[in-house]
Amino acid sequence: MPPKAAKSKRPPHVVAVLAAVALGVGWFAVQGGEYGTSDLLRQHRRMAVLRHEVDSLQRQVDSLARWKRAIETDPVVQERLAREEFGMVKGDKEMLYRFAEDRR
Repeated sequence: MPPKAAKSKRPPHVVAVLAAVALGVGWFAVQGGEYGTSDLLRQHRRMAVLRHEVDSLQRQVDSLARWKRAIETDPVVQERLAREEFGMVKGDKEMLYRFAEDRR
């Protein structure tokens, strides 16, 4: 019968070092490098916030574009602005001003 091969047992401190190295390599594979998992998650959250801001700004731009178009083309809006902003009146109407003295 052939002699049995001697089983080589590694010392416990070598196993611990190998386990630590394996954990380190695993951690670096997930977190290490230029864009780790936490960096990617942070970028996804930031992207969601920026998309929300862009959507909000786009709605404001659309609203302002509609308002500009109404000011340029809608006579009712033009008349209302003339009255409210510039104190103008339509046609032969008279405006009555009342001047009150300042009571101090």
